Amino acid sequence: MVGQGVLRECLLAADVQEIVAVGRTPLTQEHGKLHQVLHSDMLDFQPLENLLQGFDACFFCLGVSSAGMNETTYTHLTYDLTLVAASTLARLNPQMTFIYVSGAGTDSSEAGHSMWARVKGKTENALLRLPFKAVYLFRPGIIQPLHGVRSKTPLYQAFYSVLGPVLSLVRRVKPGWVVSTETVGRAMLQAVRHGAPQPVVEQGEINRLAAERC
Repeated sequence: MVGQGVLRECLLAADVQEIVAVGRTPLTQEHGKLHQVLHSDMLDFQPLENLLQGFDACFFCLGVSSAGMNETTYTHLTYDLTLVAASTLARLNPQMTFIYVSGAGTDSSEAGHSMWARVKGKTENALLRLPFKAVYLFRPGIIQPLHGVRSKTPLYQAFYSVLGPVLSLVRRVKPGWVVSTETVGRAMLQAVRHGAPQPVVEQGEINRLAAERC
């Protein structure tokens, strides 16, 4: 869901010249500056290395819910997959800014009781050790989908469909409680353009970055 919102903002941004979207399934969007790459094995990017060079930024929005998963499986899909992709990109693009979509409540100590938070924290810590120009770890909480963006998780989509008007109201009254897919995308672009104060970008900072002028 976040990836859809980020892609929209990248397509709208005049200073974004080229986008390569790597995924297992085709996107519905078509655009002159969008190049889709279908790739089934997300643990082996060697066949794509010639396509992954010369980029200023990576917005890594791939993620899964931990619901119903054991720690081994969730770690494989969250930590292993992310680090394979990030390590490849760091080697090919040392001047790249890498932005990872994590989540509010992530446990940087890697020692808490929440399994998903520990794994996310482990992933964040490993990313910070890679030789990128900069790494930013976005930790949104409640995200409101806008502009036709839909969650691929049926339960989440049902939640957003029912509570959409409520989330809009909360965003106006308590803007620090909710972000939108549009806000996250704009904030990511601003972090690439101008940087962010800290590597960990919490909900309030996401809103602040999104409100900045380009």
